[in-house]
Amino acid sequence: MRVALYQMEIAWEDKEKNFKKLEQVMEEVKKHGTDLLLLPEMSFTGFSMNIQLTKEDNEESKDRVRKMSKSHQISIGFGWVEAAKEKAENHYTLIDEKGDEISDYVKIHPFSIAHEEQYFLKGNKLSTCKVQGFGISSFICYDLRFPTIFQALGDETEIVIVAANWPKKRREHWKCLLQARAIENQVYVLGINCVGNMGGLEYSGDSCVINPNGDIIERIEGKEGVIYADIEHNVKDIRDNFPVRMDRRTEFYRSLF
Repeated sequence: MRVALYQMEIAWEDKEKNFKKLEQVMEEVKKHGTDLLLLPEMSFTGFSMNIQLTKEDNEESKDRVRKMSKSHQISIGFGWVEAAKEKAENHYTLIDEKGDEISDYVKIHPFSIAHEEQYFLKGNKLSTCKVQGFGISSFICYDLRFPTIFQALGDETEIVIVAANWPKKRREHWKCLLQARAIENQVYVLGINCVGNMGGLEYSGDSCVINPNGDIIERIEGKEGVIYADIEHNVKDIRDNFPVRMDRRTEFYRSLF
């Protein structure tokens, strides 16, 4: 399966401009035989706590992506904000090449240090789907710092997407934690970040594709662009050859909490 990671310089709180950028990129990735295109967290607004502007109650962004996926016959992962009660939810959704929704994940860990919980409700479930026969799960940004939710994924998960607006000042954490999650869980990790300056923060990108052994097979730093990688059906072989997961003591771990 060929994946494309679009490291966007997101136009701050400007959905129309960002959708135009996506339309152009769709034409490019189609030429490269892409099966799955991934965008960063809050793909069409950038990370903003101005939820009165960003939140949707009519799934407008989802509907627009559906049409683009279907017309180009490419699956797309993207971030958006949905209205929820008096607050909002931070979503990452996958739409397949037929325009059907196959996964919808809500960020489990709002970043309380920045008071995200005042604006965003916490997600309460994991999400796994199939694309081109691969089991895929998604997480969002700050979730990366919580290894327990990664370990809670079933054996069917072979690829983990981590979509983010991760600031440059903590870029080394991003790079290190992505590799750790790949190694710990023997999965491909696709880390897709934004780049540029938004809302007073600088983003260095550092989007990458990491294999289950922790090797970085593709990366892009410091600029807008697309990287491509061909993902192999080799996760089961890697786990069989080095069966770390069989020694996990899940019931014992539960007793510790």
